Amino acid sequence: MKLRMRGSSVRLRLTRGEVDALASKGRVEESASFPGGGRFAYALATGRDAARVTARFDGTTLLVTVPEAQARTWAGNEEVGFEAEERTESGETLRVLVEKDFACLKPREGEDDEDAYPHPKAPTGETC
Repeated sequence: MKLRMRGSSVRLRLTRGEVDALASKGRVEESASFPGGGRFAYALATGRDAARVTARFDGTTLLVTVPEAQARTWAGNEEVGFEAEERTESGETLRVLVEKDFACLKPREGEDDEDAYPHPKAPTGETC
């Protein structure tokens, strides 16, 4: 799962295996350890009682929760992703996007696209 943050937006991109795991197990998670003992984790989880997409940060972990039915439907269809907006306590709007990760059109060193979704523009010869 890839995490991209820019301003007040959070984007999670999932491979095919991660989308399947979300639908079947209800959670996918990644983490990174840092020198000095710090650790940052981010997770996408389903919530049986969740009415909408939410995002929470507890100081070490970013947790995005989606309704269980929405995750299962998304895993079984061709929809690229979904998004939601949530108001923060300071009055800002946090935009949350969850997307299927497409293979890059032009190979990049260090990138592993083996489990990525086929890019819809691949047959046209367009590049990243």
